[in-house]
Amino acid sequence: MPPARRNDGHPYQDPSRTVDERVADLLGRMTLEEKAGLLFHTMLPLHPDGRPVEAGDEGLVPADTSGAIRTKLMSHFNLFGTAGPRQLAEWHNAVQELAAGTRLGIPVTVSTDPRHSFTANIGASMNAGAFSAWPEPTGLAAVRDPELVHRFADIARREYMAVGLRVALHPQIDLATEPRWSRQAGTFGADATLTSELVQAYVRGFQGRGDTLGPHSVATMVKHFPGGGPQKDGEYPHFAHGKEQIYPGGMREHHLQPFEAAIAAGASQIMPYYGQPVGTDWEEVGFGFNHGVVTGLLRERLGFEGIVCTDWGLLTDQEIFGELHQARAWGIEHLTVAARAAKAIDAGADQFGGEACPEVVVELVRSGRIGEERLDVSVRRLLREKFLLGLFDNPYVDPDLAEEIVGDSEFRAAGEAAQRRSLTVLVNRDRTLPVTPERPKLYAEGVDATVAARYGDVVGDPADADLAVLRLHTPYEQRDNRFESLFHSGRLDFTEDELGPVLRLLDTVPTVVFLNLERPAVVPEIAERAAALIADYGADDAALLDVAFGRARAEGRLPFEMPRSMAAVESSRPDVPHDTDDPLFPYGAGLDL
Repeated sequence: MPPARRNDGHPYQDPSRTVDERVADLLGRMTLEEKAGLLFHTMLPLHPDGRPVEAGDEGLVPADTSGAIRTKLMSHFNLFGTAGPRQLAEWHNAVQELAAGTRLGIPVTVSTDPRHSFTANIGASMNAGAFSAWPEPTGLAAVRDPELVHRFADIARREYMAVGLRVALHPQIDLATEPRWSRQAGTFGADATLTSELVQAYVRGFQGRGDTLGPHSVATMVKHFPGGGPQKDGEYPHFAHGKEQIYPGGMREHHLQPFEAAIAAGASQIMPYYGQPVGTDWEEVGFGFNHGVVTGLLRERLGFEGIVCTDWGLLTDQEIFGELHQARAWGIEHLTVAARAAKAIDAGADQFGGEACPEVVVELVRSGRIGEERLDVSVRRLLREKFLLGLFDNPYVDPDLAEEIVGDSEFRAAGEAAQRRSLTVLVNRDRTLPVTPERPKLYAEGVDATVAARYGDVVGDPADADLAVLRLHTPYEQRDNRFESLFHSGRLDFTEDELGPVLRLLDTVPTVVFLNLERPAVVPEIAERAAALIADYGADDAALLDVAFGRARAEGRLPFEMPRSMAAVESSRPDVPHDTDDPLFPYGAGLDL
């Protein structure tokens, strides 16, 4: 069983007191160094067997878990990597035990990027692994059912809590208005009204009982304020060439609507984006440093009172995959690390994501650049959430229970049903779907042959087949930088060399094309010649074939439009939804079978 929490009899350890009383008592006991440690929220990896990674250990990401907790006095960590449910729970308990050994015993808050779908990108999300597998948020949006979104969030909450994950670094409620932008799979699509409706169901599902934050909750860090979709040329502002955010269509207010809805639903944390606004009345600095955006807009105008945590890596240059990446200090690249930190604090940020340099904040206070009372404002918010989540009273989890809850058969079945519902039928020429006869001679490409064999007699040559099934993914440009290559950007159409074999197959045998839409692919030639075209947003092969063969019903409608050409994409305005000329498939397209 997990160990008991230490109790020295201090008032902040007394659960009968109010949260405000406990926060005030603990804050009054904290040193400057302990306060500064609370302002940093960085990544921690784990060994596959559940052991914390310590200084000198080998692994993909170096770390000093004990040093971060006991020396740097940090207590917020973004879990990097995955393992089995028991191992995740044991890692969590080991980290909490380290925290319990510090002077004040402040428990750790562990956060996570999304881990319930099919995308595996260390900078954005993780494959579901042991957790129940669902479509990406774009797929949830394709179903347009707030009850489904709430059901997903409630299941994810229970699975997260079982292994000690108490902050979701999601939902991502940017509007997917620039077709080339690489982060669209994590959104609810391009429509502000639909996104606003779904984010409320999402936040409330993670909050759990009573729709308010408590010991039964996982806090949500909504991102990326004030809306990350309108990137110049669709580039990703994690990288210097993509830092500019622009509003040529004058739709800045439109992108705020989902955040207003999230705040109304009780979202407790918000992350400003990397982007540097250009050509507006906002200061031309990254949003995490932007006083007019964080304090003027988010705090004062929208009334947000929760935690503001910056996006990861705004202060220091960092090495990723052996390549140096400059700090995302857009507009203030010339400033020192300390000056960048001061500007973010002045802007209204409470916490630095992806950074671990509390000594910088200590020196800012000691030098008089930042007043300790300003730190106290942020520390109160951070402590208050720990108390609300019940971490001071029961920070440990039960590894046996984690094994029972994570990947529960009911949860898996719900995720699999959602995958099938989310699929979007775009073309059904000559009523190819549902497929008949029951077991055709089937040629499969991009689909596991073992799975395909459940639906037909698999043949190795398309010329011998009655029907082909072909699975494709949205095209993208390969980027030289290893980390950037994980964020698929650039062109949305296939090159001639890529398209040729596909069209030859379509001309050889009637073909059902399954197209994974991590972005809105430009595929007019395929749509014209495929016997059927089905879009997915994260689904396994069985889900796709179940729909094609009439064993399940697809309900999805496109959450964004699919452009007809790259010329139409390039001439569209990145802040305006549904703005490409004569789209191949408009927003909301989808057929019933």
